[in-house]
Amino acid sequence: MTDLEDREQQAAVSRLLLYYLNAPIAEGCPLRGVLPAPGAVRIAIHAGDDETGMTFLYEIPNDTVAPAYVPGILRTVLAGTQIYGSGDVSEAMGMTLIRLRPEEITWDPEPEQGQALTVLRALSDPGDHENPFLIGFLMQGNSLLRLYVQRPGHSGIIGADIRLTDTPTALIASLPTLIEEEERHQPAPDDPHCDVLVDLTDW
Repeated sequence: MTDLEDREQQAAVSRLLLYYLNAPIAEGCPLRGVLPAPGAVRIAIHAGDDETGMTFLYEIPNDTVAPAYVPGILRTVLAGTQIYGSGDVSEAMGMTLIRLRPEEITWDPEPEQGQALTVLRALSDPGDHENPFLIGFLMQGNSLLRLYVQRPGHSGIIGADIRLTDTPTALIASLPTLIEEEERHQPAPDDPHCDVLVDLTDW
């Protein structure tokens, strides 16, 4: 990977993990930081209480997984007993450094709230005027999420129902085009917060 790709990966993981400053990645394991390393990202996790616990640095190579999978990898590692080779454990900044091999870990799927957060974070900063502008959302249970978007140059609000998955990237990228397709629009008599609904649950 180039230095630019490393920086992009590092920034993406840092943004993704901000949420876990308020919600532990696993029970009793709060996030302490996200640190850069050559070709990798290091995530500082504190295990145990503040006084007697320890902080570990988990290193994940940048070229092994997409940032969206990092929380699942960490949850899996923190939830069970792991065996590491002597070459995978060292010290850094007074913390135990553990180099993870994501290709050897079967990680837990992201919980519904985490999946919703991934979608909402991606849509809340549209980046350019071509993308829909996210103005609201409603989690409806059963992995359903209603997005409220307003298209540039249009006054109406569109409600778009999506089904949360572990890999929402394709849907997020296609959403601007999908909500423009008039044949997908239907009345929204039960939702006064939008003018029309677009059902993308089977997309």
